[in-house]
Amino acid sequence: MTIVEAARGIAGGVDTHRDVHVAAALDPLGGLLGTESFSTDPAGYKALLSWLASFGDVTKIGVQGTGSYGAGLARHLRRSGVEVIEVDRPNRQKRRSSGKSDPLDAVEAARAALGGRASGRPKSRDGAVEAIRVLVVAKRSARQARVKALIQMRHLGYSAPEQLRCRMKGLSVPALVAEGAKLRPTRSADPVTAATKASLSSLAHRIEALDRELAELDERIEALLVATVPDLLDLFGVGPDTAAALVMAAGDNPERLHSEAAWAHLCGVAPVPDGSGKTSGRVKAHDGGDRQANSALWRIVMVRIAHDPETRVYFERRVKEGKTKSEVIRILKRYVAREIYRYLPRG
Repeated sequence: MTIVEAARGIAGGVDTHRDVHVAAALDPLGGLLGTESFSTDPAGYKALLSWLASFGDVTKIGVQGTGSYGAGLARHLRRSGVEVIEVDRPNRQKRRSSGKSDPLDAVEAARAALGGRASGRPKSRDGAVEAIRVLVVAKRSARQARVKALIQMRHLGYSAPEQLRCRMKGLSVPALVAEGAKLRPTRSADPVTAATKASLSSLAHRIEALDRELAELDERIEALLVATVPDLLDLFGVGPDTAAALVMAAGDNPERLHSEAAWAHLCGVAPVPDGSGKTSGRVKAHDGGDRQANSALWRIVMVRIAHDPETRVYFERRVKEGKTKSEVIRILKRYVAREIYRYLPRG
């Protein structure tokens, strides 16, 4: 629907969904020009941009869900030279007072972009880092499936018939899987023993297949990391998993992070004020940001505290000065974030 005539220098907003995107157009003063729905395919993306342009020059477009349902649209808009603003969620206060609908959410996305309430640039998701991300998704799934299968093997072993239970008891993980793969259900006359052997054998072969899958995924991920951020992998305590988490947080276009402080904030290690009155001046760790990147920084710090003499000396000195261990770890995470920033992929 169209509400008023064309205006110059308009801003757009898009509420993204799986099958339909809903767009809104605002004039420079925030007045609503219109809302419309479009299909989630290249033709729909082109029609959406043409519809917005019919009101005037498109200055910026706020898009919800640029990392999920809106990823394709965001790529299309960037390739068309349009500034895309990442909008996290509709304004809750506005939603409570005005209700919820897709057009209202699109209007809120446009107003967040126009007013500066949302200003972040989305990840481009069009390069090696995106390739790493999709491989990591598969790796996490395979790893979770492997852990689940191992737990099931252990529990089946605990309740198995006595002879089989003794055979499986106390084995290490590799030995348990190898022993399970050797089992032959057809050689057991007892139906419970035969069924338990069949189940253990199935789980063991599943784990072996997952091990091969994980090894192949690791090889692909590491090759991409070596090609993209070879110097990052050379840092003390940084392995393929931590490097992948960090570059995934930065994205294929880390120039959207305008400073090292912005990177620290994204990783959730930027100190924020936590005091008032007599406690003014106190700070705490920022508990937002990308939790996978934050976890990666924590793992790097833990490795360095355990194995890097210089870090260990610093850690012990700060604890003796009265800092808690958690506070020192927070400080070290901030230092590591500053170090990592220099090695993020650049265009």
